[in-house]
Amino acid sequence: MRLLSWNIQWGRGADGKVDPSRTVAAIRAAGEFDVICLQEVACNFDGLPGGSVGDEVAFLAAAFPGHTPVFGAGLDIADGRGRRALFGNLLLSRLPVGQVFRHMLPAPADPGWPSMQRVCVEAVLSSASGPLRVLTTHLEYYSARQRGAQVAALRGLQVEAAAQAALPSAAKESNPAFTLPARPAAAVVCGDFNCEPGSAEYRQMVQPLADGAPPWRDAWTVLHPHSAHAPTVGLHGAEWPDRAYCCDFAFISEDLAGRVRSLQVLADTPASDHQPIVLELDDCAAG
Repeated sequence: MRLLSWNIQWGRGADGKVDPSRTVAAIRAAGEFDVICLQEVACNFDGLPGGSVGDEVAFLAAAFPGHTPVFGAGLDIADGRGRRALFGNLLLSRLPVGQVFRHMLPAPADPGWPSMQRVCVEAVLSSASGPLRVLTTHLEYYSARQRGAQVAALRGLQVEAAAQAALPSAAKESNPAFTLPARPAAAVVCGDFNCEPGSAEYRQMVQPLADGAPPWRDAWTVLHPHSAHAPTVGLHGAEWPDRAYCCDFAFISEDLAGRVRSLQVLADTPASDHQPIVLELDDCAAG
């Protein structure tokens, strides 16, 4: 399975210009993907730096017609003209999509810091190796308190799913809403975590549970345990940041560690202030 994750900054490149067609061209130039996970996708959200972007969800879905779109809006507000202004994460899957979850992430009050509501989009996908959950998210930038609460929520989601996979709920024949497909433990969560390797939030994300097992493992360290993460921001002269570092990650459940084939940062494109990351998993039995 080949997965791309990218904070596209609503199509705004390092040059400050908004051009979603440039985003599409960069993804296509990187090859074929089973799953495309995009953060900072906007719909009818006027006033964003660089100009109006229109309905990016529809634009991106049309650009990849072989993929099923799953969008989750962290921000869903009136635009003042009778429409909804949306801002969130878009998952596009060439694999069959089963159950979908849209998790609003916690945002505890933290006066003095700007913040926005954050969301995690989760989809159960069918692959040759069995069902797999893919989650894509974008954590708070300014507030460390909110970011830490959001990391705790992502850890909790994985603990919950693993428990449900081990102890599935009983079915109810008279109501099909109680006979949903299984939610597997095997999972990837990717996106812009707005923290660096070694930060408090990063250490929290990979910290083992009481039984000694981590809910999430960093796919980069699975492959490169002794190498620093390749930078995902600060490469092409955008107004932010003023240095290069990594804040975009792909974390995996423990049972997928043996299937991680590669994780690359596509450093060449200036089509956003972030760089895409590409995760490849072997399509074989997990474990």
